Amino acid sequence: MLKLEPRPQLSRFWSYGSPILALLITVLIGMVLFALLGKDPVRGLAVFFWEPIKSGYALGELMVKATPLLIIALGLAVCFRSNVWNIGAEGQFVFGAIAAGGVALLADKTTGSWIVAAILAAGILGGMVWAGIVAFLRDKFNANEILVSLMLVYVAVLLLGYMVYGPWKDPQGYNFPQTKTFEAVTQIPRLLKGSRVSIGLLIALAGSAALWIFLFRTRAGFAQQVGGLAPAAARYAGFSARRAVWIALLTSGGAAGLAGALEVAGPIGQLTPYVPAGYGFAAIIVAFVGRLHPVGMIFSAILMSMFYIGGELAQSRLGLPKSLTGVFQGLLLFTLLACDTLIAYRISRKSAPKTVAATASGTGSLQASTPLTAPVARPTEGAA
Repeated sequence: MLKLEPRPQLSRFWSYGSPILALLITVLIGMVLFALLGKDPVRGLAVFFWEPIKSGYALGELMVKATPLLIIALGLAVCFRSNVWNIGAEGQFVFGAIAAGGVALLADKTTGSWIVAAILAAGILGGMVWAGIVAFLRDKFNANEILVSLMLVYVAVLLLGYMVYGPWKDPQGYNFPQTKTFEAVTQIPRLLKGSRVSIGLLIALAGSAALWIFLFRTRAGFAQQVGGLAPAAARYAGFSARRAVWIALLTSGGAAGLAGALEVAGPIGQLTPYVPAGYGFAAIIVAFVGRLHPVGMIFSAILMSMFYIGGELAQSRLGLPKSLTGVFQGLLLFTLLACDTLIAYRISRKSAPKTVAATASGTGSLQASTPLTAPVARPTEGAA
């Protein structure tokens, strides 16, 4: 019989090499999958890993996809390091987009460029409000944040649908469920002419640096991590568990809301039912592939954006379903979990327990002396 035994010491090399090994396994499985679908595996891999980086424009589109993934993952890293399991970043992303879109709709031809700052602030505040509901229920009623945050995703999506099908629907939009296109003044400033890359990329990189400083160079960041790793030690040191929950969820929600604001006031330019693109869920994979480290998450966000672009190209050029993006994301996550399991545990063979034959002695009861059963006392003479 096989069993998992904890390793006495974890390998530092494999702790960082595990994501690379998981990616290689994912690539191998992907090649088999392409072959089973009747496609050239080399061509299929080129669509996923070469096409997104082969030109300047392709690199720009890669950064456009990576920006919201990285921003959301940075917020989630604070939660996960604090042992707070926010699974509903997608809902916070959507609600931040709704709040930012509401401010953008107020702009007209006379509005100044200050509206961009207001849009981003509204997105951050919207995400914090949505995550604050989770924090309040966790703090006051000890509600499970996994279930609450996940269910609020569907509430946010339904609220978005209500707004674009109802009050905010463009009267001149030929009955399409969407708001009017935002005014040009609300557009997030772009870094390069002819590219869709916006200042959101700089915000994401600055956020990575800020998170590194917060986690590894401040007392507050140390308190967050101690609370997640050793709650008893955190209480002994005087760190507030309630404060840790609120900081983690509000930070994560604000980051997701900011990503939503950058998305609707950037590449999309309006609110539509297609704002939920799965970034909030994919960012969970980004966070763990990046080892919850700000630098690691930069590379994992780029990798995940390759999967998004590769899935779109596989649909248009290879005739494969767009859901292939989710397949590659899932493969990467599960192979990473498998590799991490083997890093923390080793497989050993467990010998079957030996059975001791029970013997009868006069009128006494049966007595066994195995490791799983305790000896049974012999009744005394004359006992009833």
